[in-house]
Amino acid sequence: MSIAQAGLIAVLFSVGTFLVLHRSLTRIILGIGLLGNAVNLLILTSGSVPDGVPILGTGSDPADFTDPVPQALVLTAIVIGLAIVAFLLSMAYRSWTIDGNDVVEDDLSDRRIAAEPDVDEDFGEET
Repeated sequence: MSIAQAGLIAVLFSVGTFLVLHRSLTRIILGIGLLGNAVNLLILTSGSVPDGVPILGTGSDPADFTDPVPQALVLTAIVIGLAIVAFLLSMAYRSWTIDGNDVVEDDLSDRRIAAEPDVDEDFGEET
């Protein structure tokens, strides 16, 4: 793995994580897509031999061949990731048509539970 590939994977992971932590559904969906692409690149670069040939050739050493399993896994992950992003986009569009915005609001019961003080009970047992 070269420095440029590692840098690209790191940038995709960091931008994807940054976008997932926002309140806007479109940014969350874009972040999930970027995280999926970063994982796909990581699998491809970690499963390949540097300067390895992907196809069997005559007179080549079998140790120089690139493993085809990560390529098949990434191809499957691309299809599944595209389906997930399409489904999430349809849900975001539905939320947009109902509410008129795509901001994810906090749940009021979660805020209430978070505001309660932590209680340390022993439940009748000796400590």
